[in-house]
Amino acid sequence: MVSLNSSETPGDKPSQPASRILNDVVIRLAGNSQDGIQAVGGFLARLAGRSAQEVMTYMTIPSTISGGPSIFQVRMGTGDILSAGDRADVLVAFYQHSYESHRAALRPGGVLLYDSDHVQPNPEDKEITAVGVPMTSATVEAVGGSGKEKGKNIYVLGLIARMFDLNVPKLTQLIKERFGGKNEDIVRNALLAFDAGHAYPAENLHHCLYRLDQPAPDPSARPQVTTDGNTAITYGLITAGVRHGAGYPITPWSSIMETLRTELPKYGGIFVQCEDEIAAISTALGFSYGGNLAITGSSGPGLSLKAEALGWAVMAEIPLVVVNVQRGGPSTGLPTNIEQSDLMQAIYGSHGDAPRVVLAPQTVEDCFYTAIEAARLAREFSTPVIILTDQALATRIEAFDEPDLPKLMIEAKPDLSPRPATFKPYPLDGQTRHAPPGAVMGSGKYPTVTGLEHDEMGHPTANPALHTQMTAKRREKIKAVAATFTVPEVFGDPSGDVLLIGWGCTYGPIHESVARLQASGLKVGHLHIRHINPLVPGLETIFARYKHIRVIEINDEGLYGYGQLTTLLRARFCNPAIASITKTDGLTFRVSEIVELVAKNLGLTAIKTGARKQSVLAGPDHA
Repeated sequence: MVSLNSSETPGDKPSQPASRILNDVVIRLAGNSQDGIQAVGGFLARLAGRSAQEVMTYMTIPSTISGGPSIFQVRMGTGDILSAGDRADVLVAFYQHSYESHRAALRPGGVLLYDSDHVQPNPEDKEITAVGVPMTSATVEAVGGSGKEKGKNIYVLGLIARMFDLNVPKLTQLIKERFGGKNEDIVRNALLAFDAGHAYPAENLHHCLYRLDQPAPDPSARPQVTTDGNTAITYGLITAGVRHGAGYPITPWSSIMETLRTELPKYGGIFVQCEDEIAAISTALGFSYGGNLAITGSSGPGLSLKAEALGWAVMAEIPLVVVNVQRGGPSTGLPTNIEQSDLMQAIYGSHGDAPRVVLAPQTVEDCFYTAIEAARLAREFSTPVIILTDQALATRIEAFDEPDLPKLMIEAKPDLSPRPATFKPYPLDGQTRHAPPGAVMGSGKYPTVTGLEHDEMGHPTANPALHTQMTAKRREKIKAVAATFTVPEVFGDPSGDVLLIGWGCTYGPIHESVARLQASGLKVGHLHIRHINPLVPGLETIFARYKHIRVIEINDEGLYGYGQLTTLLRARFCNPAIASITKTDGLTFRVSEIVELVAKNLGLTAIKTGARKQSVLAGPDHA
């Protein structure tokens, strides 16, 4: 994966330090939220995307308004990059607390790049290469004036660009794009800081100069998109023809709302910021009642407030897309951390029997296509559809092939065509089809839309037999949705010792852990479930091929030792081989963590995980 021999890069003078070729690298930036380290990580990620490289990021931010310690980790390079990396190859430490808190995250043989104005590393630590750079004072010297050290993050970007021989013209263009709408002085100061960092003497970075391997150009390849999960969902909804929505701000959903608020008017639509969560879902339901499929969204606390109106949508069979960007709970909980603890709420979070569709995207790219699928199912089956994403996917940046938008774009308009005299919006023997206000009824009788139990025309009724029939109708409709799904493919061994099951953001780490577990001699498969409710038919056939089934999810094991998806699968299939691997530390699963927990869970005391012992910067092993 990494060149064993140092080699001078083309065009280097013999006196220049040699650069080594890397397949990929993990860089962790650690500082405070006010330092703009997320901006640096975003620049690196978008550069990778524009260079046809793979990229994945991971970030933590404090939940307090005053800010606090924060990190941004980016893994970029060639080949399949499915996780942000377990440990860093390069740690950029802005402060002493950054160094002390994240030194353990740096691999043996890795590089500590620290601000010598603020950090004093342990001189006895010989496992790593420590490089001190006066980042703060150098930035002040480069920018001067009132800018002081505000450009330190961009100085560090220039330093990293020098260290890894990154494409300076492309980075410069990204900086201009990022700050282009601001005062000209801001753009100039950013470029001054970047140039100063990039001009840092190469001899001071001796043994720490690298070059990322560039993939061979593929003339048939589509251009790449580099974005985060929330943005991917937003543009997926727009592609699917959603033009109306309403919401209320809450972390980490808010960026979807903000983008829809600015983008929907460009397509003749509107997004309303309401006074609270109840008003938001009610306004969205009003849009859908009028014949325009609408979207609303929130995080777990907001979904709780939307529960009553969501039940109304199930009873009235109104199409609606609801996005829940999960975070740690309960209550305010961990508003800026990851948790997958809203699954039961998404499926059952309403009073009465209120079945609805729940989808869970597995990657940033899948966020885009899941939004399209959610809109299609909502329209086709006249039902609420919940997109159950999470904080990790919301903020993670990935690169993927640009969607074929001309083939995917939908322009949906209310169907105001006249209805025949036989029209019934809620037929017991057919699919619900609403008539928006303004559509002419051939019978002269206009239907009613209500949260009360109703007959086939929507008129309220308390008839016991009819309530039983309508309850069954709403249930069977969701079963019919399942019939449209295809069974997901199993990655790895098609049968054997253990099947690893995941959902949501755990896709990449589980996928990468398969190879490490296989290296120990185990036969391992990985199945990721995107369709949470209803489940895909035929899963029991797959489950029967494995001795053990372990469901990996970021929620609590509960009173009886099973996570939320595990509980659902055990209830559905009554298979005692299904068991849980859970955690609730607010962090995504690391690959090595999954390997160790699976080994422990299966009672294996000695397992060859295939994990590398050295930094990727020091050797070829990058398992």
